[in-house]
Amino acid sequence: MNQVILPASSNMKDFEAFLASPYDIGVFLELHIALLKNVNSMAGEHGKKMLYHMDMIRGIKSDDAATEFICQEYKPYGLISTKANVILKAKQKGVLAIQRIFLIDSHALEKSYQLLEKTRPDYIEVLPGAMPDLIAEVIRKVNIPVLAGGFIRTPADIENAIRAGAHGVTTSKKELWQHFAKEQSPMTK
Repeated sequence: MNQVILPASSNMKDFEAFLASPYDIGVFLELHIALLKNVNSMAGEHGKKMLYHMDMIRGIKSDDAATEFICQEYKPYGLISTKANVILKAKQKGVLAIQRIFLIDSHALEKSYQLLEKTRPDYIEVLPGAMPDLIAEVIRKVNIPVLAGGFIRTPADIENAIRAGAHGVTTSKKELWQHFAKEQSPMTK
């Protein structure tokens, strides 16, 4: 994945803004299963690749069977999940697998390291992403590419995450999408 800013949508208005943007890859967070076919079709018509957050698709359980169904029926570019079984099934189906972890406290971080050893996802999404020291620590510890997300509010938050080693940043703030679309890249590593 060579896109630094990953626009995240949680409603159709934001999704339409992503479709009109220069970005190729986008994230859809909260989505009703009934809209998935339409969203997937619109993305394809605009030449966009979608990452869907499996745990946040309403109307479908986030498990092996649902993951297999989404992979076969919609052929997403990737899936994001906190659940090991979803990550493992996505990898089995040849879909980009992004394990979401939360940096709540030291115990949660250690549990996440154990989970990552089991799943070995293609990417990790670290939340909150506005913690560059912890992003750097996670990268050193697991040697898996990291995406930073959550509480990304300013251009400096993005630059700090990239400087700490993050490969990209997921953000729902359209102002940041627009700001960096004009600049092409938040910075070079």
